[in-house]
Amino acid sequence: MIIGVPKEIKAQESRVALVPSAVYQLVRRGHCVVVERGAGLGAGYPDADYEQAGARLVGEHKAVFQEADLVVKVKEPLPEEQALLHRDQLLFAYLHLAADRQLTEGLMRSGVTALAYETLEVNRRLPLLEPMSEIAGRMSIVVGANFLAKHFGGSGVLLGGVPGVLPGRVVVLGGGVSGVNAAQTATGLGADVIILEVDLDRMRFLDITLHTAHTLYSDEIHLLELLPQVDLLVGAVLVPGARAPKLIRREMLRRMRPGSVLVDIAIDQGGCAETSRPTTLDQPVYVEEGVIHYCVTNMPAAYARTATLGLTHATCRYIETLADHGLAEACQRQPAVRSSINVMNGQLTCRAVAEAHGMDWQAPVV
Repeated sequence: MIIGVPKEIKAQESRVALVPSAVYQLVRRGHCVVVERGAGLGAGYPDADYEQAGARLVGEHKAVFQEADLVVKVKEPLPEEQALLHRDQLLFAYLHLAADRQLTEGLMRSGVTALAYETLEVNRRLPLLEPMSEIAGRMSIVVGANFLAKHFGGSGVLLGGVPGVLPGRVVVLGGGVSGVNAAQTATGLGADVIILEVDLDRMRFLDITLHTAHTLYSDEIHLLELLPQVDLLVGAVLVPGARAPKLIRREMLRRMRPGSVLVDIAIDQGGCAETSRPTTLDQPVYVEEGVIHYCVTNMPAAYARTATLGLTHATCRYIETLADHGLAEACQRQPAVRSSINVMNGQLTCRAVAEAHGMDWQAPVV
């Protein structure tokens, strides 16, 4: 099979879908890997590393799409890339279709079979999303603490406090992978941390593992009580494949102190706040109702080397199976692959995405 690795063209996206060592393994298995020149530079992998691994380098972006049986990307294809996709081709990437109807319809028109990292599920886990969720969770505290600084328009609160001064308060909405990593990082800084969660078993687990953080049942009353005291609010809610629930309405934000910060990790899935809208790493924040909003849709790209390694370690076994056996047999050998299929033969095949857009869907037939 021919596997294509294009350079990412989304703004400030420096990750690459495969590291040279993963390319080497695919080539050893008898596959051809076509890599666009410069694809790995942002993550610290020069073209020479890919050549040494056995990849064939091409200079044109469209050439990768034209030649590849399987296109492996990090982020969703932009409109100009959607036009390059075609029937009898596989696309494997982060898609987040529930938040983007235009992309959904574009993939349906192309005829491509689109597999989404973020919906591949194994025993109620999302193993291809978890590495990025870990990075985004930890990063949410780093950037949140940064924008609390007065010279960035923040309230001037140091999350860890100092002797004689109480620490700042961090509230994390959701106790999943990103929420846990946010809480761990915040407690490491010495902040006062509260995690809002609805799953009682999950809260018991969090109480045992996060000794200095507190859990609270997630409902609107509790959130309203906490907002006037919050310095950094982290939105870490996730419904696999679906649009994120809007837990924070505009009038609720007015309860927060001016200069406090909201980091909405769920922005890839539409965001969990009514006031959230996508931003980029070069222009990451804006202010609504006196609250600084950080809503970058590709947060892990800021740490492209770490993110690329984490992503490739998670995806390579599935990419190898798809390349070795094709989609149908891959679904037999690794049934989780079926859950990643979002679009096939011009039809939506993911129920959560279809419900987000009010569209029809059917289970994938492979």
